[in-house]
Amino acid sequence: MNRSKLPIVLFLMSVSFASQAAEMPETVFVPSGSFIFGSDRTGKDYGYRLDEAAYGHSVTRNQKWYENEEARQKRELPAFTIMKNLVTNSQYENFVSDTGHAAPGVTEKLWRSYGLIHPFERTIKFQWVEDIPDPARLDHPVVLVSHSSAVAYAKWLSDQTGEIWRLPTAKEWEKAARGPLGNRYPWGNDYDANVLNSHDKGPFDTTPVGSFPDGASPYGMLDASGQVFEWTSTPKPGNHYVVKGGSWDDKGCGVCRSAAWHTRPASIKHILVGFRLVKE
Repeated sequence: MNRSKLPIVLFLMSVSFASQAAEMPETVFVPSGSFIFGSDRTGKDYGYRLDEAAYGHSVTRNQKWYENEEARQKRELPAFTIMKNLVTNSQYENFVSDTGHAAPGVTEKLWRSYGLIHPFERTIKFQWVEDIPDPARLDHPVVLVSHSSAVAYAKWLSDQTGEIWRLPTAKEWEKAARGPLGNRYPWGNDYDANVLNSHDKGPFDTTPVGSFPDGASPYGMLDASGQVFEWTSTPKPGNHYVVKGGSWDDKGCGVCRSAAWHTRPASIKHILVGFRLVKE
């Protein structure tokens, strides 16, 4: 190579990398106005019946999984923009490469300390090797990411793009997922195992984001039901945060209803939890 051209080549390479790192995610717009939030007795019981039919027992009903859902009511929110898809391994890889942030992964000791039903062996396919995700899973949602790592990604993306990105609140997420009329699911009121990645018909694994366009929300958000639970910015006692949406591990799928939620410790790195961001 001509040494006189080397600075130009390096400059062009740096511009190319910066452009890749600063790629603007595809988004959907959620207009301001009222929407139906929460659930009533009918909605909760619908979720329990789905679970009972799928699992053959009443554990979710007996443990009152859905009793924490707020009463069905009308709320107001200002307009916002939210990622159409979940953050992928490919997108997260740019962040890890640019910042040196720890790649998604978990030790066996740490995983066992969570006390989850999933064996450590089930985490292996989701773990990155030498800070690199499995090339076959680049378009899958990133998982094994703590709440603070999701926040760190949002800050990095904000710095890269000059826009303000952040995790959605639970109410923002719910409006984006179910629309203004309070549908139980993004696509309507009746559960349909054909339009989401759940344990009913899915591969018991993540799938490429956006693989179920028929399950889109009224605003066009994809994978809001099933695939992976999503971190929100809504805190709960004990340094926990609300997660929404259900996952590939769930069948039934009462927990995949847009009104359903539970919490996870901020520090947990879970194979069932990913995230998407709101742009202000």
